[in-house]
Amino acid sequence: MSENMPHEEIRTLFDELRTQRDDLRVRMHLARAEARDAWEQVERQWEHARARLAVLGEEAADAGKDVAAGLRLTADELRKGYERVRRLL
Repeated sequence: MSENMPHEEIRTLFDELRTQRDDLRVRMHLARAEARDAWEQVERQWEHARARLAVLGEEAADAGKDVAAGLRLTADELRKGYERVRRLL
């Protein structure tokens, strides 16, 4: 940008920057909302997994193996959910 840039060019440049800024502000707000929604979903999964974990201690050995396998899958889903929330932030 040269020092001799006409005022209209500077005004146009700042109008473009304002548009970009406004767009980013909206995206940031939506990203926070999306992160919050993703967090709430993962938290529901967490509570469900904790309840299933309690059942694991109460189940017989054979049934416990099935519950444990399910909990491993749930733990993997939770890990992916937390990673998604982290990326959204």
